[in-house]
Amino acid sequence: MAQEQESTTLKNTVTIEQIGPCKKKVIVEIPEDTIKAVTDEQYDSLKKEALVPGFRKGHAPRQLLEKRFGKETAEQIKLKLLADASDSAIKDNELDILGEPDIDFEKIELPESGTLKFDFEIEVRPEFDLPQLEGIPVEKRKLEVTDEQIDGEIEQLRKWSGLWTPREQGTVELDDQIIADVVLKAEDAEEEKLDNVEIYVRPNGFVGAIPVEKLDELLIGAKAADTRQTSVDVPKTYFREQYRGKKVDIQIAIKDIKYLKPAPLNEDFLKKFGVDDENQLKEKVRDMLQSRLEQQLRTEMTEQIYKYLLDNTDFDLPLDVVAEQANTLLQRQYANLLMRGLPQEQLQQQMDQLRAGSEQQAKEQLKTFFIMDKVAEKLDMDVSEEEINGYIAQLAIQRGQRPERMREQMLRDGSLAQFRLQVRENKCVAKLLESAQIIETGAKKKPEKAKKTAKKKAKKAASAEKKKTKKQTKTT
Repeated sequence: MAQEQESTTLKNTVTIEQIGPCKKKVIVEIPEDTIKAVTDEQYDSLKKEALVPGFRKGHAPRQLLEKRFGKETAEQIKLKLLADASDSAIKDNELDILGEPDIDFEKIELPESGTLKFDFEIEVRPEFDLPQLEGIPVEKRKLEVTDEQIDGEIEQLRKWSGLWTPREQGTVELDDQIIADVVLKAEDAEEEKLDNVEIYVRPNGFVGAIPVEKLDELLIGAKAADTRQTSVDVPKTYFREQYRGKKVDIQIAIKDIKYLKPAPLNEDFLKKFGVDDENQLKEKVRDMLQSRLEQQLRTEMTEQIYKYLLDNTDFDLPLDVVAEQANTLLQRQYANLLMRGLPQEQLQQQMDQLRAGSEQQAKEQLKTFFIMDKVAEKLDMDVSEEEINGYIAQLAIQRGQRPERMREQMLRDGSLAQFRLQVRENKCVAKLLESAQIIETGAKKKPEKAKKTAKKKAKKAASAEKKKTKKQTKTT
């Protein structure tokens, strides 16, 4: 695609080639007349300011200026030509670029005569058409809080108020915490030794900064003083560049094993939640769960909006764009979790899972970002400072902080800009839900396998409690 560009200062020939998804090569040829005009302009400006012995200011001959300042001036002329020409090529061809043009200024030389030809590569936003935005089919489930859910939530509250207690005997179990000395060896890098690392035994966990799938299978059954080893292929889109796309050998020397001992359901525990007895606690938990269900329904409906947009929008993304945007996406997810008001421990667990996400998930998140950006443009959706301050004030109240301090913190860690994008995205989804085709459905039944598992767990817990009671009776 060859296009002629004309302006009062530059008349360049620009050729744009598609060299991959979201990637273009821009070839620019600057005519000799333009080079001469910019050169004359540069020397005219230099002549007015240069101080040359034997000449009054502004009267030194051009030949002398070229001899005295030629090398430095030629570099300034080249930089001006390249900067103006590349900016003009991008602007006149309406290229919506990601990042700055990749121009190797060192390798480009200003010719003594003739045209100046150079090229650069740029990454651009994907080009695509949005699907129909009105009448998106969305299912809404009918949900209600059950006594079983209330009991489960109280048990979870007891765990969150519990203490990590040494497991004096026995082996590592699911959801335990182990204290270990760790050795990480990434390919083409020196060993990294970490002492007294806390590792949580989960299906997808972290050893230091390395995401490890099936970490539970590696550690369950181990004892203190045991050593476990594994190797991990870190995804090419991982947010930490030092490990990105590398194979990492991991050695875990277990020192201590701890389990989470739930807090007793006593007066101190009830007082912590501002209630006098267990019945009041249950009512308070019921209200909390009802609010959470409403949020869950909203989340499910929002996910259906995203799925509809992803399923009905097709475009490709290069791998390097996915990698570069990985950290930005994590910040956006962090802002989203902040808005949901999650406790710090839950927030950290969610972030750990997101960091360990697959390359496909990263691509989907990036696609969603571009799609929602275009949706916001089409809906003419923006966010005012008053709205941002309102959201920050809500978060500050939830976290017991002052709004101005929270805003300063978000400015420092770079999350405020992403927070603004997330607020705009939420407004877009709300607008799409207003015009969506809502379909009321019943609550989804649990799969038979899940039911059996739940019954098995309940039976096991009851058996353990029975044994515990017998033991206490014998002791008495």
